[in-house]
Amino acid sequence: MIAYGNMGGAERLWWLLRHFGHDGCAVMDFEGWHGPLTSGEEPIEAARFTLRQREDDTIDADELARRLGELVVVDARLPGRWRGEENPIDKKPGRIPGALNAPWNEPLPDLPDGELVAYCGSGVTATVILHRLYLAGRDGKLYPGSWSEWEQRDLPVEKS
Repeated sequence: MIAYGNMGGAERLWWLLRHFGHDGCAVMDFEGWHGPLTSGEEPIEAARFTLRQREDDTIDADELARRLGELVVVDARLPGRWRGEENPIDKKPGRIPGALNAPWNEPLPDLPDGELVAYCGSGVTATVILHRLYLAGRDGKLYPGSWSEWEQRDLPVEKS
Protein backbone atom coordinates (compact mmCIF):
# COMPACT_ATOMS: atom_id res chain seq x y z
CA MET A 1 0.00 0.00 0.00
CA ILE A 2 1.23 3.49 -0.85
CA ALA A 3 -0.18 6.58 0.87
CA TYR A 4 0.14 10.15 -0.30
CA GLY A 5 -1.20 13.46 0.87
CA ASN A 6 -0.23 16.49 2.90
CA MET A 7 -0.44 17.85 6.46
CA GLY A 8 0.47 14.49 7.99
CA GLY A 9 -2.42 12.39 6.69
CA ALA A 10 -0.27 9.98 4.66
CA GLU A 11 2.18 9.52 7.50
CA ARG A 12 -0.68 8.92 9.94
CA LEU A 13 -2.05 6.19 7.66
CA TRP A 14 1.46 4.70 7.35
CA TRP A 15 1.79 4.67 11.15
CA LEU A 16 -1.69 3.19 11.71
CA LEU A 17 -1.13 0.42 9.16
CA ARG A 18 2.16 -0.53 10.82
CA HIS A 19 0.61 -0.26 14.30
CA PHE A 20 -2.00 -2.83 13.28
CA GLY A 21 0.50 -5.20 11.68
CA HIS A 22 0.76 -4.19 8.01
CA ASP A 23 4.42 -3.45 7.37
CA GLY A 24 4.11 -3.42 3.57
CA CYS A 25 3.24 0.26 3.29
CA ALA A 26 5.02 3.44 2.26
CA VAL A 27 4.53 7.17 1.90
CA MET A 28 4.98 8.65 -1.57
CA ASP A 29 6.53 12.08 -2.07
CA PHE A 30 5.06 13.35 -5.34
CA GLU A 31 7.73 16.03 -5.65
CA GLY A 32 10.39 13.32 -5.70
CA TRP A 33 8.48 11.00 -8.02
CA HIS A 34 9.65 11.12 -11.63
CA GLY A 35 7.69 8.14 -12.95
CA PRO A 36 4.42 8.05 -14.83
CA LEU A 37 1.10 8.86 -13.21
CA THR A 38 -2.27 7.62 -14.35
CA SER A 39 -5.80 8.39 -13.28
CA GLY A 40 -8.92 6.33 -13.08
CA GLU A 41 -9.68 2.96 -11.64
CA GLU A 42 -7.08 0.23 -11.57
CA PRO A 43 -7.77 -3.41 -10.95
CA ILE A 44 -6.47 -4.67 -7.64
CA GLU A 45 -6.31 -8.15 -6.23
CA ALA A 46 -8.34 -8.69 -3.08
CA ALA A 47 -6.33 -9.46 0.03
CA ARG A 48 -7.07 -10.37 3.62
CA PHE A 49 -5.69 -8.20 6.41
CA THR A 50 -5.33 -9.70 9.88
CA LEU A 51 -5.05 -7.15 12.67
CA ARG A 52 -2.07 -7.61 14.97
CA GLN A 53 -1.86 -4.56 17.21
CA ARG A 54 1.66 -3.68 18.26
CA GLU A 55 2.34 -2.99 21.90
CA ASP A 56 5.77 -1.35 21.56
CA ASP A 57 5.11 1.73 19.42
CA THR A 58 3.07 3.91 21.79
CA ILE A 59 3.40 5.36 25.28
CA ASP A 60 0.63 6.63 27.53
CA ALA A 61 0.61 9.85 29.56
CA ASP A 62 1.33 8.20 32.89
CA GLU A 63 4.40 6.33 31.65
CA LEU A 64 5.62 9.39 29.77
CA ALA A 65 5.28 11.54 32.90
CA ARG A 66 7.19 8.97 34.98
CA ARG A 67 10.01 8.68 32.43
CA LEU A 68 10.46 12.33 31.35
CA GLY A 69 14.10 12.47 32.46
CA GLU A 70 15.15 9.39 30.50
CA LEU A 71 13.33 9.88 27.17
CA VAL A 72 14.04 12.08 24.17
CA VAL A 73 10.65 13.82 23.85
CA VAL A 74 9.94 15.56 20.55
CA ASP A 75 7.12 18.04 19.98
CA ALA A 76 6.07 18.16 16.31
CA ARG A 77 3.98 21.33 16.69
CA LEU A 78 4.98 24.64 15.16
CA PRO A 79 7.52 26.67 17.18
CA GLY A 80 5.04 29.17 18.63
CA ARG A 81 2.93 26.44 20.18
CA TRP A 82 6.07 24.66 21.44
CA ARG A 83 7.22 27.92 23.11
CA GLY A 84 3.84 28.22 24.82
CA GLU A 85 2.68 31.39 23.10
CA GLU A 86 -1.00 32.16 23.54
CA ASN A 87 -3.13 30.78 20.72
CA PRO A 88 -6.75 29.78 20.18
CA ILE A 89 -5.91 26.06 19.90
CA ASP A 90 -4.37 25.29 23.28
CA LYS A 91 -6.32 25.72 26.51
CA LYS A 92 -3.09 25.58 28.50
CA PRO A 93 -0.23 26.80 26.23
CA GLY A 94 3.14 25.15 26.69
CA ARG A 95 4.90 21.86 26.13
CA ILE A 96 5.82 18.66 27.90
CA PRO A 97 8.88 19.48 30.06
CA GLY A 98 12.16 18.86 28.28
CA ALA A 99 10.50 18.40 24.87
CA LEU A 100 12.60 19.36 21.85
CA ASN A 101 10.92 21.09 18.94
CA ALA A 102 10.96 19.35 15.55
CA PRO A 103 8.16 21.03 13.59
CA TRP A 104 6.43 18.53 11.33
CA ASN A 105 6.60 20.88 8.34
CA GLU A 106 10.38 21.43 8.50
CA PRO A 107 13.34 19.08 7.90
CA LEU A 108 14.06 16.76 10.81
CA PRO A 109 16.73 18.28 13.06
CA ASP A 110 19.53 16.26 14.66
CA LEU A 111 18.07 14.64 17.74
CA PRO A 112 20.01 13.16 20.64
CA ASP A 113 20.44 9.43 21.00
CA GLY A 114 18.04 7.64 23.27
CA GLU A 115 14.53 6.28 23.34
CA LEU A 116 12.42 8.76 21.41
CA VAL A 117 8.78 9.74 21.90
CA ALA A 118 6.97 12.08 19.50
CA TYR A 119 3.78 14.03 20.12
CA CYS A 120 1.92 16.94 18.54
CA GLY A 121 -1.37 18.69 19.17
CA SER A 122 -3.73 15.80 18.46
CA GLY A 123 -1.68 12.78 17.34
CA VAL A 124 -1.52 13.29 13.56
CA THR A 125 1.57 15.34 12.66
CA ALA A 126 3.78 13.54 15.21
CA THR A 127 3.62 10.61 12.80
CA VAL A 128 5.46 12.78 10.24
CA ILE A 129 8.39 12.88 12.67
CA LEU A 130 8.15 9.13 13.29
CA HIS A 131 8.11 8.45 9.54
CA ARG A 132 11.19 10.61 8.97
CA LEU A 133 12.96 8.85 11.83
CA TYR A 134 12.04 5.49 10.32
CA LEU A 135 13.50 6.55 6.97
CA ALA A 136 16.70 7.54 8.81
CA GLY A 137 16.87 4.09 10.45
CA ARG A 138 15.62 5.11 13.87
CA ASP A 139 12.51 4.08 15.77
CA GLY A 140 10.33 6.14 18.03
CA LYS A 141 7.10 5.82 19.94
CA LEU A 142 3.96 7.87 19.54
CA TYR A 143 2.27 9.54 22.49
CA PRO A 144 -1.21 9.36 20.90
CA GLY A 145 -2.87 11.48 23.59
CA SER A 146 -0.60 14.32 22.50
CA TRP A 147 -0.91 17.86 23.82
CA SER A 148 -4.71 17.73 23.76
CA GLU A 149 -4.63 15.08 26.51
CA TRP A 150 -1.56 16.35 28.40
CA GLU A 151 -2.94 19.87 28.86
CA GLN A 152 -6.21 18.55 30.29
CA ARG A 153 -4.52 16.54 33.03
CA ASP A 154 -2.64 17.72 36.10
CA LEU A 155 0.74 17.12 34.46
CA PRO A 156 3.77 19.43 34.36
CA VAL A 157 3.94 22.09 31.66
CA GLU A 158 6.93 24.08 30.46
CA LYS A 159 7.12 27.35 28.51
CA SER A 160 9.99 29.29 26.98
